[in-house]
Amino acid sequence: MTTEVARFFSEQSPLATEVSSFRPRAQQREMALAVADAIKNNAILVAEAGTGTGKTFAYLVPALLGGGKVIISTGTKNLQDQLFQKDLPMVRDALKAPVSIALLKGRANYVCHYHLERTASDGRFATREDIKHLGKIKKYAKVSNTGDKSGVADVPENAPIWLQVTSTRDNCLGQECPNHKECFVLHARTEAMKADIVVVNHHLFFADVMLRDEGVAELLPACNTVIFDEAHQLPETASLFFGENLSTSQLIDLAQDTRIEALTSAKDFAQLPKACDELDKAARDLRLVFKKEGRMPAIATESFREFAPALKNLGEKLAQIGSMLEKQAERSEGLENCWQRAQAFAQQLKNWVGISPPPQPSPSKGEEDGFVRWLEVYHHSLQLNATPLSIADIFEKQIESTARAWIFTSATLAVKQDFSHYQSEMGLLKATTACWDSPFDYEKQALLYVPGNLPEPNSEGYTEAVIQAALPMLEASRGRAFLLFTSLRAMQRAYEILLAEFDRRGWNYPLLLQGEGSRNELLTRFREHGNAVLLGSQSFWEGVDVRGEALSLVIIDKLPFAPPDDPVLAARIAQITKQGRNAFMEYQLPRSIITLKQGAGRLIRDENDRGVLMICDPRIITKQYGKRIWQSLPPMKRTRVEAEAVAFFDTQKTIE
Repeated sequence: MTTEVARFFSEQSPLATEVSSFRPRAQQREMALAVADAIKNNAILVAEAGTGTGKTFAYLVPALLGGGKVIISTGTKNLQDQLFQKDLPMVRDALKAPVSIALLKGRANYVCHYHLERTASDGRFATREDIKHLGKIKKYAKVSNTGDKSGVADVPENAPIWLQVTSTRDNCLGQECPNHKECFVLHARTEAMKADIVVVNHHLFFADVMLRDEGVAELLPACNTVIFDEAHQLPETASLFFGENLSTSQLIDLAQDTRIEALTSAKDFAQLPKACDELDKAARDLRLVFKKEGRMPAIATESFREFAPALKNLGEKLAQIGSMLEKQAERSEGLENCWQRAQAFAQQLKNWVGISPPPQPSPSKGEEDGFVRWLEVYHHSLQLNATPLSIADIFEKQIESTARAWIFTSATLAVKQDFSHYQSEMGLLKATTACWDSPFDYEKQALLYVPGNLPEPNSEGYTEAVIQAALPMLEASRGRAFLLFTSLRAMQRAYEILLAEFDRRGWNYPLLLQGEGSRNELLTRFREHGNAVLLGSQSFWEGVDVRGEALSLVIIDKLPFAPPDDPVLAARIAQITKQGRNAFMEYQLPRSIITLKQGAGRLIRDENDRGVLMICDPRIITKQYGKRIWQSLPPMKRTRVEAEAVAFFDTQKTIE
């Protein structure tokens, strides 16, 4: 296969003639050969490929030529759709490879006939918008082959009605469903079982590995190769699914579903609706214990006097409804489903309280069992979480269970070409690693500017100082900038200052703020304006591709260290320290560098792009670890002199 793969990355290859954007690159060819070798030998490959390498083609060509079944897992649904609708068909056609492809998403992405009918007949809607959206979804469900909600373009993805017309793992009736034969989820899974290449996303993959619910578990036994794109996201995603969580929203949904089922299948059992009301109230009362949103370790609840009684009351109401449902379950599939959910939730609640441990990794209480227990308070709900302190052992067992190739790739996995942090976090110590730099000429295309005389990041007035330092750069770049922040509060404060400054200076650069529309809407507006300034937080640090002159300046306010009071991070730091290791150098710093590389990667997306990366945090210069940070970034020229940074745009004007 090696010779065949190499042939497809030459100037005379079908890719060169069929794909207009294709350019032969040594890095891409080398990566493709490494992927082909891993597939041939059922090996584990961890590969970092810098921006512009063309890593998608580098893994798709050997995946299509290698034979056997391949699962490709991506970081987002957007990338998943792009792979399935654009990249895979393009490469398949160029290679003339006789392979079938399928797209598999989580069940929440497919219209559910049963819940659609139930919602329509129930007739209870929060808004007129819901009624309008429901009509469009009903029409779509009658003509669609897939039921994928992305096919209803004029019903927003976050419209509340979707929660009522899709199923969840909890409320799916499975084979007992009267609409079982026409089920869109089942159809998608059947297509995936038949296909040679199946495209999923990380959430789906790990949910399934742990819960055996989304269809991937059925695919894995026949699978020869698993490829993870955007693999830097895996530690976070795997931690989420290798743990357990239970939210008050799930319990409120259980109460609501039981109430509806009771009205149709157990009208003579008046106690059940009353028990539903009591469970609903107990769940809401638990959320109301906390006045502020945020995260906290379980131990912190001891300072909230009402928490323990409210949690105990919730457990009792859940046990009560479970007991009633057990006696009524045989009267309908819906009641049976509600009973099963009540049992599962009761067990999860016991696990979290510590009466019994989560299913992994070992049987004892508290953090001694390898889990950290914590809470997250949202606007309308409270979630109880148990997260493993380490996922390495759990994931290593998954990988070693069957002989197949595992490919992990991203533009950001290493720290100065050292993969040890990622390997130890994911349990991939036996993996082969490889790193390819970007083919872009960063020395000519980009400049790293760290302004002098900025205060320490925890100083009062730091955001104000950042914006004052940014203003000359925004003027020089004529807008065309991303400002990336490590917190929503700093982002909001910066927006207020910039509004006033733009007004005072008479600047007409459009100012866009994360949250004023979907990410895709904001990016479209940013590109169309051509001179806009966009302020974003976490969701704009990665997965955003703006090529050309519209983005010529990326400003990062602080080094993206995770907040030290995050309960999972704090517990992991404590564990590493307890083992006599340096948690900052081994865990916190590498994570920060990988995130920073993602943010910095927004700037140069094409061989013709030029721009300035401005990192405002003085620690990149003043701290010993700072050198390790900037040496992990692409090899740009560096300056601390504002005039030199401004002059970079003057040279750009002459080029234009």
